[in-house]
Amino acid sequence: MNGWLLAAAVGLVGGVAPALWGAATGPVRRRVGAQNTATLLVCLVLMLLAQGYARPGAYLDAALLLALLGPAGTLIYARLFAAELADDPPRGRITGAVSVFAAAAVVTALCAVTPPGRATVKTVLIGALLVAGNLVSAAALRHPPGEADRAGGKEQVRHD
Repeated sequence: MNGWLLAAAVGLVGGVAPALWGAATGPVRRRVGAQNTATLLVCLVLMLLAQGYARPGAYLDAALLLALLGPAGTLIYARLFAAELADDPPRGRITGAVSVFAAAAVVTALCAVTPPGRATVKTVLIGALLVAGNLVSAAALRHPPGEADRAGGKEQVRHD
């Protein structure tokens, strides 16, 4: 077992397992936030596995797909659970900073050991998508759709 596989195992046991537990139990605010965190961590683990097994093709493609679809799933959950999230929004802001730091650390380490080429470009793209997607979805969870309606604002409806 090399260091990349060890880091992936630590990420699975120390990060993904608790995030999945949080996504399966507790209030909606914690479940949706934990789902968002689990998506990020699984993507980072896939990137570490790609380097650990020296097979960037399949693992990086799966990580790229997850980096695209994960935040979209969180935004869909934010829309579906808008009423519950407006009543009891997520409180933690540290997960956004931790996710940016974790993604930057993994991407920087992988770029340092990967020779220039398609794998490096994919790694940087995945890192950028993870950071941007996680920040956007965390903001959507803190301010769910329909929150202005509850505060007395009016939603404009277009009739075409």
